Amino acid sequence: MDVTYENTRREIATDKGVLRYHEAGDGPPLILLHGSGIGVNGWRNFRGNLGFYADHFHCYVLEFPGFGVSDPVPGHPVLTAVDSVIRFLDALHLDSAAIIGNSMGGVVAVMAALQHPQRVEKVVAIGGVGHSLLAPNPSEGTRLLSEFADNPTREGLERWLRCMIYDPKMITDELVEERWQAAIDPAAQASLKAMYGSEALALQQQFLENSPTPPYWSMLHKVKSPVLMTWGADDRQCPTDMALIPLRQIPNAELHVFPKCGHWVMYEAKEAFERVTLEFLHR
Repeated sequence: MDVTYENTRREIATDKGVLRYHEAGDGPPLILLHGSGIGVNGWRNFRGNLGFYADHFHCYVLEFPGFGVSDPVPGHPVLTAVDSVIRFLDALHLDSAAIIGNSMGGVVAVMAALQHPQRVEKVVAIGGVGHSLLAPNPSEGTRLLSEFADNPTREGLERWLRCMIYDPKMITDELVEERWQAAIDPAAQASLKAMYGSEALALQQQFLENSPTPPYWSMLHKVKSPVLMTWGADDRQCPTDMALIPLRQIPNAELHVFPKCGHWVMYEAKEAFERVTLEFLHR
């Protein structure tokens, strides 16, 4: 199956602007949601996995607003991402779909399952979901993201990339250059600053302290969808202890931890990740 960038690229108009995505395969619908971070988008997160899943599912790799691909919308990137998933389902006339979400994408998938339980059939989350009980907060990866958001440099990008991966040999010059070129896009910089800039992190903490609304992870007992959490044992962005709360709270949750693996499980433990998630999605 031809899953090149150009052959899979699509876009669709919604009432809040154009959503862009990649489409491949045939079968039950499967939406793949990217994470946050430096120079990120859906294609970069899942291009290595799309061909595999397209042999089993009708795949849609959605590009969230505010990351330099889909049309930006006002608001916090996580909240606008949840809205974009529902807008995307509506625009494609899909009643529901299974979702694979990387890091922030996993959080978005779980939040969509909380707010629109009839639209989310299953969730595969790659790190991200939950709240750390034991590790320092913010994590090493978040601190490096904050430093980059405040002062974007190529050296800062390389420090963050090394934090994402267990095996440093996977950090190639091509990967650094690709991420750097994407990171200097003004829209991508604005989105990163809104999530991880030092001022944004301070405001988020102030909001949590004063908000009457409980954090999403305290509501996980209301998630109806089956959830598979996948985690790298050496994740320095989202430490593995984050999985403890959702593993206990989500009624139908399970956890698979991959050894010698960092935050990007779908990249660093590709074959094992695909095998485990396919069994879950076909169950």
